[in-house]
Amino acid sequence: MNSEQQLSLFDNSTAPAVPQPDLIPTDAKIPIPPGTYAHMTELAQHCNHCYRCPLGATRTHAVVGKGDLKAPIMIVGEAPGQNEDETGLPFVGRAGQLLDKILASVGLNAQEDAYVCNIIKCRPPSNRVPTTDEIAACKPYILEQIRLVDPKVILLTGATAVKGLTGNKTGITKIRGTWIEWEGRLCMPILHPAYLLRNASREQGSPKWLMWQDMQLVKAKIDELGATSG
Repeated sequence: MNSEQQLSLFDNSTAPAVPQPDLIPTDAKIPIPPGTYAHMTELAQHCNHCYRCPLGATRTHAVVGKGDLKAPIMIVGEAPGQNEDETGLPFVGRAGQLLDKILASVGLNAQEDAYVCNIIKCRPPSNRVPTTDEIAACKPYILEQIRLVDPKVILLTGATAVKGLTGNKTGITKIRGTWIEWEGRLCMPILHPAYLLRNASREQGSPKWLMWQDMQLVKAKIDELGATSG
């Protein structure tokens, strides 16, 4: 099926109101309409057959997400690494273990209070930063994930996640710990757990100390909204 034929699936006034996932175009030039997926399983299946950017040709698994599909918190990272590509799950290495501990430190349950995903679903070669085109090709998936989970709060880990979702280019050290509104949703940029692993200090002003301050704000907001599992 060529691009013109794929486009006609959505331009035809007689087409179904809700597009069928198996007809969704894999060409990044053709958008995936909002409301396409009824369930995360459908989205995951399509991600694993997606070639909207060149990363589809080099992946082992698409890395869609993990956690509670009704979680009050969505945590958005940058991109899968080697461990994630091999397992098909996000944040499974040391950074993921630290993320779980960070959540637990403020009384949040990683399995019940959070849904974790990345801006892009396939690993970039050598774990490089994803390109603008790769992020744009994959963005419909993260938008659908946000719609399906409908979190109360979105945590954006690192500058790539912030820029990729909101378009905000402010450096992460300047914007972290501040609430921002995006598309009617409450978002907070935070430091990436991998960054904390490279900075062991817990002294005042250190990355770990800053993360502790930020997560207390997140917990207070979640408590205010009455949205935790406990």
